[in-house]
Amino acid sequence: MQRREFLRKALAGAGALAFSGWSLQAASSPLWTGAEGDVDTEGDAAQPLRKSIMWGTVGMEGSVLDKCRAIKAAGYDGIEPNSHMNRDEVLSAVEQTGLVVSSVCNVEHWSKPLSHPDAAVRQEGIEAMIVAMEDAKAYGTDAVLLVPGVVSEEVPYDACWERSTECIKKLVPVAEKLKVKICLENVWNNFLLSPIEACSYIDQFKSPYVRFYFDCGNILVYGWPEQWIPILGKRIGRIHIKEFSREIADREGRWNGFNVKLTEGNVNWAKVMEQIRKHYRGGWLTTEQGGGASPEELQDLCARLDRILEM
Repeated sequence: MQRREFLRKALAGAGALAFSGWSLQAASSPLWTGAEGDVDTEGDAAQPLRKSIMWGTVGMEGSVLDKCRAIKAAGYDGIEPNSHMNRDEVLSAVEQTGLVVSSVCNVEHWSKPLSHPDAAVRQEGIEAMIVAMEDAKAYGTDAVLLVPGVVSEEVPYDACWERSTECIKKLVPVAEKLKVKICLENVWNNFLLSPIEACSYIDQFKSPYVRFYFDCGNILVYGWPEQWIPILGKRIGRIHIKEFSREIADREGRWNGFNVKLTEGNVNWAKVMEQIRKHYRGGWLTTEQGGGASPEELQDLCARLDRILEM
């Protein structure tokens, strides 16, 4: 597709959504309805909110079992392990501690992005995502975090859209077979920069197994989480709980904006929780936050998450 034609179609689609009043109806409208009437893999009822932690933020020393014991003792209900871990070790640790695997994070999506100019690298990314979905199936969970692509000086926006779309379309049949959702995260990848566009991107796949993995902290560089959540509505498959300080970012550089404790940054957690309770169906709230380098830090982090849940 020529770039001009791509932009015309993308803007036309986004404009139709935005100016038809769609954004005001998104939270109450069903997801795409298939030929058999499938709407939502989880139904209309919201799941009870449970606490999980992203494995990559647990910086303490020790084995998988040691870390799981500390996570459980801190008060968490579940973990989001990385893909490509030793499955037997993870399964043994969660069985011994009573933790639940809430989702899986694909650790290969940065090194093997689905937007890469080299088709061979994109194929490696597809294969890595299949492993991540198989991990999720083995762990008894139904969601995998995927960064869909990265826009850069070498990868134009339209190319990122086209390449990642093509790859995800190849993954959808696997997701549907395994009953594991592909959850696309909003990260600083210069892609899907508005909730309207994110909905358009997700809806093009016409599958309830393509969802959004919404990160509350990442969004603060170009929006407000409490505005995105009702627009995305039931397209949200999972949520990351993360803090960000605009003041620190402005003073010390954007990445340093994450150097703030949960509840002490600029996320308006009372408004966020109001929208989560209205629109989120996935149940799990997973912290992706610094502060997991020791059992004591894990306990403090979980206590801060508890305060957010009380709002």
